[in-house]
Amino acid sequence: MPAITILDRATLSRGFGLLQEIAFRRRRFDGGMQELRREVYDIGDAAAILPYDPGRGCVLLVRQFRLPVYLACGRETTIEACAGKLEGMDAARRISLEVEEETGFAIKDPQFLFEAFMSPGAVGERLHFYVARYSPADRIGPGGGLPDEDIEVLEPRLDDALKMIERGEIIDAKTIILLQTVKLAGLMADK
Repeated sequence: MPAITILDRATLSRGFGLLQEIAFRRRRFDGGMQELRREVYDIGDAAAILPYDPGRGCVLLVRQFRLPVYLACGRETTIEACAGKLEGMDAARRISLEVEEETGFAIKDPQFLFEAFMSPGAVGERLHFYVARYSPADRIGPGGGLPDEDIEVLEPRLDDALKMIERGEIIDAKTIILLQTVKLAGLMADK
């Protein structure tokens, strides 16, 4: 008998993502069996990147409106690393296009760091994390995102961005992870 058996799937909603209720049976760590029902929201895999400029000590971030954050705590905007849905594309290629669309900068050779599930208890999204060097010479357009997006481009110094986490100005998990990774890896010292 398999360790996990899917008993039933019911689609609850199909919109921006797919919300399903799934009934399953699984073998517990103690060997016993249990039957459970869980809702799973699948919005597709995505990629996130933190472009960094060691020459100026800056990182490239965006500020935008996020409805779930507004509904949860009344914040009108969040400060985030650039990110986007893969939509069937290779993660490195997709995140390069997303950076150009959102920030107006062309990046070369995004460096893959790792993959992670940000909320594995309920959300099926796997996030691919990247970093890439950039400089002012890499600006090729205004940025700002697609017509239905309202994105402001920010270029804080890395130390200032880390202080923004301490002050509660940056509350996005992917951004916090990427900022800490750049700091811990010493990428700003790599000139």
